[in-house]
Amino acid sequence: AAAQQLDEAFGAGQPGPLQRVSAGPLDEPAVGALQQALATEHAAEWVYTTVTAFLPGSYDNGLTEGGEAHRDRRLACERLLRAAGATPRTAEPAYTTENPVSDQDSAVRLVVGAETDATRSWHGVLERTEDPGLRGVATQALVGSATRCTSWRLDAGATPAAIALPGRG
Repeated sequence: AAAQQLDEAFGAGQPGPLQRVSAGPLDEPAVGALQQALATEHAAEWVYTTVTAFLPGSYDNGLTEGGEAHRDRRLACERLLRAAGATPRTAEPAYTTENPVSDQDSAVRLVVGAETDATRSWHGVLERTEDPGLRGVATQALVGSATRCTSWRLDAGATPAAIALPGRG
């Protein structure tokens, strides 16, 4: 699905806002997985804001779209958790990176890492719920992060650019 978004012939562009953000009653494993997805979305928002200092203006559209997508997913997580009677976890006051971000290459790698983390957390939601509404949200979010990750991996010259089974491993 991610590779299909890269070429106009296959419907190029970022996946839009999540559709139909609702779910039925959620059990404890689903709530826990959704809390983890929320934590990952908080971190991804932070990453997209942080890397702007290291990337040229040619990245502005991708940064804006990526940041907006993660904000959309964060808000969806918060709505779903509140509807399930849970208190959404808050963003951390600060985040650390595995490697310092000091230039364009390290900034792109950080975004790839954030998108990879997001695909894993949304895959985790899929593994922990049978609720059709939550599965739909998780699938949309996973495809969105996989699509963005593929674009960023292409920019970084990573091979393969598209991961066969995003969110696994």
